[in-house]
Amino acid sequence: MTPANTLRAMLERDELITMPCCFDALSAKLIQQQGFDLTFMSGFSAAAARIGAPDLGLMSYGEVLDQARNVTDAVSIPVIADGDTGYGNAMNVKRTVQGFAKAGCAAIMIEDQVAPKRCGHTKGKEVVGRDEAFDRIRAAVDARAEGADILILARTDARHEHGLGEAIDRAAHFAELGADILFVEAPKSVDEMRSICEALPGAKMANILEGGETPDLSPEELREIGFKIAAYPLSLMASAMKAMVETLQLLKAGQPRDHMLMNWEELRQRIGFDDYYEQSEKYSTSRRG
Repeated sequence: MTPANTLRAMLERDELITMPCCFDALSAKLIQQQGFDLTFMSGFSAAAARIGAPDLGLMSYGEVLDQARNVTDAVSIPVIADGDTGYGNAMNVKRTVQGFAKAGCAAIMIEDQVAPKRCGHTKGKEVVGRDEAFDRIRAAVDARAEGADILILARTDARHEHGLGEAIDRAAHFAELGADILFVEAPKSVDEMRSICEALPGAKMANILEGGETPDLSPEELREIGFKIAAYPLSLMASAMKAMVETLQLLKAGQPRDHMLMNWEELRQRIGFDDYYEQSEKYSTSRRG
């Protein structure tokens, strides 16, 4: 099946999908190797990994698309991409959706923030008016209807500026327009999370950012409330950064660091050296001693 159809089938299951978020091809491979069925290329983490900068709308459409293409090339599980605001008006949104579909993404997230957007749990967020927000999702759905084999994940950040009621109203209309998955960003309590799931139809996504505004509930609790997907946008990035900083500190101090490192054999295997050597045995000119 196509990545989009695989994701559609997953959404039909009576279970919560735990979705660690990747930031590059290697992190996506590790997610698949650990048995997860779905990943999301986090805009926050991808910006940090690719350009060493915060998720404040600094990465261009072309840079994000290239990063997504590297991820989809590296794994066979479905990948959801962060399409931010669609990089312009409704016509830009259509092109963005078409581009990510061609890159092999199973779904794309389109949001209603003012450009340049902000990370959902940081200051300075503003949302566009309802008409523009709805046109973005309408254009994304049109791109899908015109042949882009991709699901639409519609996000609203209206909770921050206008309250939960406005956020729910926007998400409800996103569903009416044809969005496949709904995402109300940054609810501040379990009661708000329940209100979102009770009020909205279809598949809902929770965004669990350790240290963020949304309660860090267990997968069992999220499923009971009514969420279909639990995204963990910073778990891998934060753990990788912590390990790298601690290893650099040890190296600078001339201290042993073996306890911080994956062993050489496992590292080679996870990156793909063993698979490469096995496949290359078929071609005599590719063999090396």
